[in-house]
Amino acid sequence: MEHKAGFVNIIGNPNVGKSTLMNALVGERLSIITSKAQTTRHRILGIVNGEDFQVVLSDTPGIIKPAYELQTSMMDFVKSAFEDADILIYMVEVGEKELKDEAFFNKIIHAKIPVLLLLNKIDKSTQEQLEEQVALWKEKVPNAEIYPISALENFYIQEVFDRILELLPESPPFYPKDALTDKPERFFVNETIREKILLNYDKEIPYAVEIETEEFLEDDDIIRIKSVIMVERDTQKGIIIGHKGAAIKKVGIQAREDLEKFFGKQIHIEMFVKVNKNWRSNPYQLKRFGYNQK
Repeated sequence: MEHKAGFVNIIGNPNVGKSTLMNALVGERLSIITSKAQTTRHRILGIVNGEDFQVVLSDTPGIIKPAYELQTSMMDFVKSAFEDADILIYMVEVGEKELKDEAFFNKIIHAKIPVLLLLNKIDKSTQEQLEEQVALWKEKVPNAEIYPISALENFYIQEVFDRILELLPESPPFYPKDALTDKPERFFVNETIREKILLNYDKEIPYAVEIETEEFLEDDDIIRIKSVIMVERDTQKGIIIGHKGAAIKKVGIQAREDLEKFFGKQIHIEMFVKVNKNWRSNPYQLKRFGYNQK
């Protein structure tokens, strides 16, 4: 029996639903999802295995014009998504008219591989709007197959997945058949804590935060975790901790609940806040946190 395998890379503007789509296709919550832009910072792989196929999905940061070193590194992850893709998913939402970076857009319309353009959030549109959007994108990206979907409502996701399987090249699997992702456990601890910070704090705070899990000790029935929340300034440290530690305690409770579901075990989590001045502009610190891959 022939075996198919390939990389299916998801790109698009911030906040169009890329992470929601990947989680829907994988059936696991691998990418963090919030209503704030730039939620995804890394390139995250989600692996779907069947008897005769392996789909390696890749969620990437939303395409932006970089303002500082961290964002430049995030866009490098997007560039890498073009280099190894067997199938490219270009995701837009209803009402959107262009990609924020013309160079990326040119790569899409001149791609030599299959391009699936997914028009997301159609549950928020009328039939007339939808027809207008499909016509617009057919003209803009003539090389793409267009699928109107709702990633959140799981509408037309199975049809997209079936088409991916049809387009996959013949290949042995790239990862072990029981693998769900290429990321280690600590990565998902970090991302879960970061998601709760995105949800609970406003303005610049979530974007100035990075998480580093220093301990991940797993026993038969409990996982003990020690994580450090890095911020750039002393004032941010105070805001993260909150009055009498109430704010960080709330983050810890929410993160523990999600991690217990994810790992299927009891979680004991300790969190500390440290100031790491201007880490977002420091190449050494970015490399340490897994951003600068050069």
